[in-house]
Amino acid sequence: MNEKFNVRGMTCSACSAAVEKSVKKVDGVASVNVNLLSNSMTVEYDSTVTDNGKIIQAVTDAGYSAFIFTNRKSALQKTEKISPVEDEIKEMKKRLAISFLFLIPLLYISMGHMFNLPLPELLHGEANALTFSFIQFLLTLPIVFVNKKYYTVGFKTLFHGSPNMDSLIAIGSSAAVAYGIFAIFKIGYGLGHNQMDIVNQYKMDLYFESAATILALITLGKYLETKSKGRTSEAITKLMNLAPKTATVVRDGKESEISVDDVVIGDLILVRPGQSIPVDGVIIEGASAVDQSALTGESIPVEKKSGDKVIAATINKTGFFKFKAEKVGEDTTLAKIIELVEEAGSSKAPIAKLADKVSGIFVPVVISIAVIATITWLLLGQSFEFALSIGIAVLVISCPCALGLATPVAIMVGTGMGASNGILIKSAEALETAHTINTVVLDKTGTITEGRPRVTDIVTAGDISETELLEIAASIEKPSEHPLAEAILEKASNSGIKLKAAKEFSTIEGRGLYAVIDGKQYIAGNIALMNERNIEVYEFKSTSDTFADDGKTPLFFADAGDKRLLGIIAVADVIKATSFEAVKQFKAMGINVVMLTGDNKKTAEAIRKQLDIDRAVAEVFPQDKEREIRSIQDSGKRVAMIGDGINDAPALARADVGIAIGAGTDIAIESADIVLIKSDLQDAVTAIRLSKATIRNIKQNLFWAFFYNAIGIPLAAGVFYSLLEWKLNPMFGAAAMSMSSVCVVTNALRLKLFKSRGIEEGAYSSDRYDQLNINTGNTENIKQGDGDMKKIMEIEGMTCGHCQARVEKALNAIDGVAAKVDLKKKIAIVELKTNVDNDTLRSAVSDAGYEVVSVSEKKGLFGK
Repeated sequence: MNEKFNVRGMTCSACSAAVEKSVKKVDGVASVNVNLLSNSMTVEYDSTVTDNGKIIQAVTDAGYSAFIFTNRKSALQKTEKISPVEDEIKEMKKRLAISFLFLIPLLYISMGHMFNLPLPELLHGEANALTFSFIQFLLTLPIVFVNKKYYTVGFKTLFHGSPNMDSLIAIGSSAAVAYGIFAIFKIGYGLGHNQMDIVNQYKMDLYFESAATILALITLGKYLETKSKGRTSEAITKLMNLAPKTATVVRDGKESEISVDDVVIGDLILVRPGQSIPVDGVIIEGASAVDQSALTGESIPVEKKSGDKVIAATINKTGFFKFKAEKVGEDTTLAKIIELVEEAGSSKAPIAKLADKVSGIFVPVVISIAVIATITWLLLGQSFEFALSIGIAVLVISCPCALGLATPVAIMVGTGMGASNGILIKSAEALETAHTINTVVLDKTGTITEGRPRVTDIVTAGDISETELLEIAASIEKPSEHPLAEAILEKASNSGIKLKAAKEFSTIEGRGLYAVIDGKQYIAGNIALMNERNIEVYEFKSTSDTFADDGKTPLFFADAGDKRLLGIIAVADVIKATSFEAVKQFKAMGINVVMLTGDNKKTAEAIRKQLDIDRAVAEVFPQDKEREIRSIQDSGKRVAMIGDGINDAPALARADVGIAIGAGTDIAIESADIVLIKSDLQDAVTAIRLSKATIRNIKQNLFWAFFYNAIGIPLAAGVFYSLLEWKLNPMFGAAAMSMSSVCVVTNALRLKLFKSRGIEEGAYSSDRYDQLNINTGNTENIKQGDGDMKKIMEIEGMTCGHCQARVEKALNAIDGVAAKVDLKKKIAIVELKTNVDNDTLRSAVSDAGYEVVSVSEKKGLFGK
């Protein structure tokens, strides 16, 4: 059988590995899947051999706690107002505050004399050595106590053969504290026997500040990691809150309001204008326009009539209808979306950090070296104190401060740089994974496009002017609540047009509107309405088809009395100004671009062509989007999903990295790993570039952390003592450990120099935006013009005027090329008199010793 458990206390990939290893040892367990992100574990086991109690005990033996996963519905009904993640953050924050509260005075006392800082008299001189050392011990105790989890988990995992970072922390800090206590006894002995040389020696051999610093800094890193962990449970809670809590049902001829949980299949449910639909079903009476954007991403409401299906959590806009419940509770479309979010989150493999991977080998090796070195020196005739100091020095110098800081400090700086660029990176895993992305999947509505309709074209018939047509159209549409009406009203308002009063307004089901203005009868709607009312539209059929092919919705307006067409107004959800350049930059980075949308195929294909997207998949529901992501992943690709709607939540959760548009829904933002605050697709490009820079920095940090250990451990073990009498005093070992941490932090701070090249300059997106046919309000095809072709090359590595001259010379040496380099913007503007391919341009720059980041074409829609 399969059982799901919640697991508490995991902080790194080694933790999840330890839990998995411990549970796998239980007889009868077939498979274990531990998810660090959601703090959950799924176990497949033979119930005749083992049970839940034994599995929970195995987790406990590994140093963590577990309990059977609570049913989603009951969990949300009982809800914990404070989630386990929030509990953990609160606890970590308290530990961090107490740690630094005592660490600051401890560092002042222990190291103040090095900087000639004033200290009280009772801490000066040999006579006060015991007071000096004992105060440090007392200040260290609270830090050790509040961080006791490192010891309980670290030693338990060590004894069970699965050491992790906590084991390193526990051993290193314990060694430092143990040696400090030993030094206190030696100081007391020296004072009691008037041996001041011993007092002076051990007064400077106190390593309490090393233990306290290790614990405080590692706690800081853990706090930052915990705070940034995914909030899957919050996303699910918000998803469940989308559906109304009550439903108006008709039972035995009586209308009553009941809890949505009490709705059963076959119930007749009434839905009035503005209300959310409580469950899935089919309309049996009435008609309306239903806003399905929450589930399908379609920005325009869908007309519904008798016999059409309606979905839970969608919103009834205008009409009144009655429908029969067909799917309730866990079977509704919304419930399935929630299930997909849960499953996708649970199936994410934990990101195994390099430091955690090696800890399983590093810890036993270090302990073995320390023990062997101590025994060896005892056998060689050295004193116990000498041998002990050797063993302690090995443990102290190998303490994982630099190793533990290598990743979180770089992640902290990287996420900070992301925030300064309007990119909210919610987890270290997301930042680490983003650099491996080779396929980007884009939602259309609200991501590529603005997410709201706008008037793009006005075509008049006969002698009526555009202003007159817009005045009549807006006056007819004013009483309507349809988003297309809002687009026309916005256009009229921006044009300063005053509206006339519309009388006898009515909705023509599935076709359009009717109204009387100044005594004249007018109709507005689709071509089917015009044909039904015998309005001649033949001359404008091709124009209407062109609009439809371009992804626009043509609205016809006619004088119903004279049976005369007045004109067509085209409305579309327009492409954002920066979308074209974002797609071009993704492709320049070698990333494949796919568009998913719930919209129709014509609209999808029109936008795909205009943005030169590799592939478009249209008319998809949330489960289809999630399935498409999974299909791409199964082909061996690493996928980033970028979306903004509730319908994107399962796909965002399933993707290797989910990126949400900041202007999108709370659910999308909660389900995503990265949020683009400025709702700019180009920031997604920046996020991937930032990830690459951060990973490069982490690898450098880890190299220096290991390099320091490779040199420091042999020195601490006394390898060079016999030949050169080099012996590493534990004090210098602690200092070396601190210096390695400073190096790691300093290197990580270099990430602050990161710049989003080619984005802050605008990347010429305004030119592209103006060229997009869907946004121009022009029914003519885009033409290339008669001028020369221009290309923009982003070039990395240029630092001075000589670099500028070298690149210009290399490019201008190509026949038909005239190039000018802008050193400040790190670009080359290339004018082509003849056709020169991008590979030729790239090769010339590469041969000159520089790297081409991207090549974009300044002129023409497709750059051909």
